[in-house]
Parts: sequence; C-alpha cells; structure tokens
Amino acid sequence: MTMATIKDIAAKAGVSIATVSRVLNHDETLNVQEETKKRIFEAAEELEYELKAQKRRKKKMKVGVLYSYSPTEELEDPYYLCIRLAIEKRLEEEGYKKIPVTFSDTAESLVGIDGLICSGTFSKTMVERIDTWGKPAVFIDSCPDINRFDSIMIDYNQAVKSILDCFVEHGHTKIGFIGCQEIDIDGDEVKDDRMDAVKDYLTDKGLYHPEYIKTGLYHAKYGYSLLKELYEEGNLPTALFVANDSMAVGCYGAANELGLTIPGDISIIGFNDIPTAKYMTPPLTTVRLYMEFMGDYSVYMLEERVLRGRERCVKVTVPTNLYMRSSVKRIEKGMAK
Repeated sequence: MTMATIKDIAAKAGVSIATVSRVLNHDETLNVQEETKKRIFEAAEELEYELKAQKRRKKKMKVGVLYSYSPTEELEDPYYLCIRLAIEKRLEEEGYKKIPVTFSDTAESLVGIDGLICSGTFSKTMVERIDTWGKPAVFIDSCPDINRFDSIMIDYNQAVKSILDCFVEHGHTKIGFIGCQEIDIDGDEVKDDRMDAVKDYLTDKGLYHPEYIKTGLYHAKYGYSLLKELYEEGNLPTALFVANDSMAVGCYGAANELGLTIPGDISIIGFNDIPTAKYMTPPLTTVRLYMEFMGDYSVYMLEERVLRGRERCVKVTVPTNLYMRSSVKRIEKGMAK
C-alpha cells in the first residue's frame, strides 16, 4: 500500500524533513515543542487517511442484487420496495455497478461481481445456493447464518414491546394480533419473529388469549378477512396489533363494513409506517421501520467487507419508533368491554 512520505508530512506540518524523521523515531535528544510534535503526528495520520480514502475511491464495486419478492409483490407490501429503492439509490450515488442476480446464476456467471446484497425472505435451499457462489453477502431482514453472512435486522422485540406497552398504558386488556404465516419454496413455515414476542409479553401480563390471534399473508385482503373472522367468532379484542400497514388498511375496510369505529370500538396499531398511514381515517398509529436506512447501510456493510477488508461477519440490529396518531383509544378503568 502507498504510504505518506516524510517529505509529505514535513510539508503538511510546516517543519523540516529532519525534524519529522526524529519525531517519528522518538528521538529523545530532540528539543522540540510539544505543539510541533502534535502537529507532525496529526499530519501523518491525516495523510494516511487521505491515501486510504483515495485508494478506496479507485475501486468501483460491482454489486449483485438479489430480491426474493417480485415487483408485483413489492406493491402489495411496500416495505421491500422502500428497501430496494434505497439500495439502488446508494449504489448509483457511489458509482457502483448494479447487477441483477437470480437463482439461475452460477459461481461462474457471477465471477465478476464483488459481493451480494440479498433482500427478502430466503429458504434454506436458497441460502445454500447463495453460499455456493462464494461471494461476501449482506442479508436484509433475515439472518440465515451469522458466521457466513452479514445481516441487518429490525429489533422486533423492542418494536413489539413498544406496541403492547402502548395498549396496556391506554387501559386495554383484550389485545389481539394479526400476524403473518407464509410457507417458503422448501415447504417450511416462515416464522414471524413477532409472534413469540407477543405471546411472551401478554402471557407475562396475564393477558394472553389465543382466540385473539390470527395469521395470514402480508396483503390488505388478509387484514380484511381476519378482522371479520374475529368479529364473527365473537372474539373481537379492543386493541389489535397488525403485522403491517397494508393489512391494517384491510382491517380498516372490514371495520367500516361491520359498522365498527376506530378507535371507538377497536384500537389498531400497524407496522412499517408506509407513506399512506398518516392519511388514513383516522391516521394510523404505527411502528416506523427505517427501510431507507437499512437499504443504504447494507451497501456500507458490503464496502467494509470488499474495500476495507473486514473479515468477521456482523449483524446489525436497527431500532424502531412508535408513531402515535389517532387510531388508539384510552379506556378508563371500569369502561373496558
């Protein structure tokens, strides 16, 4: 690696080459002010940093992008759409070449790329296929193997706690959850990490009622049908946590058809804070996920592996924020249904 010369350091620090040489070699016979020594060491550090930055800028990565959800599916749940747009924006800003990757690719067809960014849900078979390509990879919203891949994840436990704390603090004791239940291409169930967190929290509070729990896919129509099921079964809670804002839109539609008011008859909290959440009637209380940050930061994580030589895999967990709007009602003591 190119290093800063003594001449470069001397010029930057405004001292002689001889002085720089003696200071850097810790010559105890040298009579020089501490301020001068400080200036020399700082100049050396700054030049090394600048040279390293210049070296990094010389390499323009070729980044393979692998998305498990199709553009049509992204429109059903804009969460992954926001992540994809953030990835592609950062790649463009950095001047990196984006190379779409599919599972028909091979190690040979991907020989020219520096690393992968994988966004979505991936089965065991998919992960094994990715591993055969032998490339550094960053997974967004999944962590298939912390010893093989980098990952960036939502702090689901923190998010669930903030939602359920909100309901409890507003006096609710009948709390339900509409979650997600998917089957991957291997035929295995894709676990919703929030399900256990919901069950553990409510059980600890003595508030867990399995009849208030429903699961479906991350689409508005499932929020619609599952809220109707709760109502028709006579198990309508006063507070409902919904797995994403698209499903919450479906819940709003079902509540309207059933003559239920939000939050008068049922309080609802969503997940994702999609752009339309604040324009719903009433505006939806929801958890904001930093999808743009996750997409952007995944590029930085790949840079660390490819350009800076980081060898150890890392897992980054991103906290969330609960955005209070108008879809949660406070129940006074003695008024709960």
